[in-house]
Amino acid sequence: MTDTVEQLLRRIETLEGEAEVRRLQARYMFLCDTPCPEFGVADDAERIDLIMELYAEDAVWEGVGEYYDGQFGRLDGQAAIRAHFERFWSPDRDPRLVLNAHYSTTEQIRVDGDTAAGQWIHIQPWLFSDGTSLLRSSRLNNAFRRIDGHWKITRTRTENVFVAPLRPDFAESFPMASVLMRP
Repeated sequence: MTDTVEQLLRRIETLEGEAEVRRLQARYMFLCDTPCPEFGVADDAERIDLIMELYAEDAVWEGVGEYYDGQFGRLDGQAAIRAHFERFWSPDRDPRLVLNAHYSTTEQIRVDGDTAAGQWIHIQPWLFSDGTSLLRSSRLNNAFRRIDGHWKITRTRTENVFVAPLRPDFAESFPMASVLMRP
């Protein structure tokens, strides 16, 4: 009977780990959407703070493969990852990103004790302030670790599937700010 209870506890821990990793990855993508849909986030600096709370101190963020190696490269540690997001949402960036939404599919999550790995394919439309736009798809191969009882991202690894230009101003209407999360 003790073996059965221990087996059930391990299965429950695995299922809870999968659910936490799924929520963690979804939260990351949600916070990376533009405009930021998180209610009460005053600016991109606050958004970046919220994103960095999801990462372990020793995390790695990297673009891999023939297209993303040169575009993103490898970032080691929270300071380098934060600097990447600060450049990405810099008010001086021209053209400025005005729309970006992440759509994820083909999820695979494997939990092994206090570590986990997950794969997704995502697609995202991008619209810039100058009217240019593109559709981007990537494969994600991410790693996670439970630290002090909380799951954190330890690796974000993204590989290009395709980038396709869209017609100028492909989106006829889109919000400049999200009101979804307002009370």
